[in-house]
Parts: sequence; structure tokens; C-alpha cells
Amino acid sequence: MNALLAETVGAATIGAMPIVDVEVVCDPEAAPPRIDMRRLADELGRVLGSPPGRTWVRLHLLSSAHYAENEAAALPAELPAFATVLRAQLPAEAELAAEAAAVTRTIASCVGRPFERVHVQYAPAAAGRQAFGGVLVR
Repeated sequence: MNALLAETVGAATIGAMPIVDVEVVCDPEAAPPRIDMRRLADELGRVLGSPPGRTWVRLHLLSSAHYAENEAAALPAELPAFATVLRAQLPAEAELAAEAAAVTRTIASCVGRPFERVHVQYAPAAAGRQAFGGVLVR
């Protein structure tokens, strides 16, 4: 196993490598949003308490033509952003609630959406389900 993979596996074992998928609903008539991915990753890394290089963030843009809310029309200024956070282990409920609020604030600030229109989902704990470089997170 190479040194980088060994370092990655060690971090994955203790849960220090969260993966955050951010999906921003965009107006197809407008220019794509300018999102500073480095800032987003750096700020989420601080919120999630992971060391440098250990928080991975992926951005997806979704046209509002492919998004709907039942019996309501979302105005361009109200288009939401969604995030899914994958961690090796989830923190206790009180800590998770505080973290979810901080993740929401961070994403809202970085992608230019109102706090109330950013929705964060936590995936089930990755330990035993996620592998990095072929090595299962424990």
C-alpha cells in the first residue's frame, strides 16, 4: 500500500474524511453560479473538524427545469440547495444538530442561497460501507 493510501486509510478509520455532495438548483436562463469550491471545502472542513485534505466536496448543478415543489412555484431567488454529508460515524444527536446548522450556514454563505433554502441530509454512517482505494472504512 502506498504512503498516501495508508495515510488516507488511517484517516478513514477514525472518521476524518467526510464527503459532502452539494446540489444547487439553478435558473437555466441565468449564468451558472460562481462558487469558490476551495472556500466551500475549507469552511466545511473546519465545521466538520477534519484536517487539511480530508474533507471532500462535490458540486452538482441542477436546472430548475428538473426541479419542482408540489403545488408551489419556486421563484429564482428561492431556488434551494441540497447537501448530503457522509461520515464514518455520526455524532450524538445534540452535536449533530449543531453541526447540521453550521453546515447549512456554511453552504448558504458559499453558494448564495438563503439559510432557509439549504437542506442538509446525513447519510447513514459509512463505516463498513465505504471504501477508499479499495480499503473499507472501519
